[in-house]
Amino acid sequence: MTVDHDVLPEDDRARRPEVTPAALFGYAAAATGIFGWFLFGLLVQRQGFVDSVGESAGAAFALLLAVSVVGTLRRNGD
Repeated sequence: MTVDHDVLPEDDRARRPEVTPAALFGYAAAATGIFGWFLFGLLVQRQGFVDSVGESAGAAFALLLAVSVVGTLRRNGD
């Protein structure tokens, strides 16, 4: 068995930065908002469990898409 690339020792590997407290706060706020959207649809609009799950999942996927686009733009320097 051969290795196609050099293997770096543990000390030479680039360390990834830890998640900042601001990012953790953003994650918690997004999760709270999505859960609140689910409860709003379920309890206030009385649209049913499946519809509420679908709306909150759609909002979560839209949020993930926006975060990935912003992250890509920041990484590329545009």
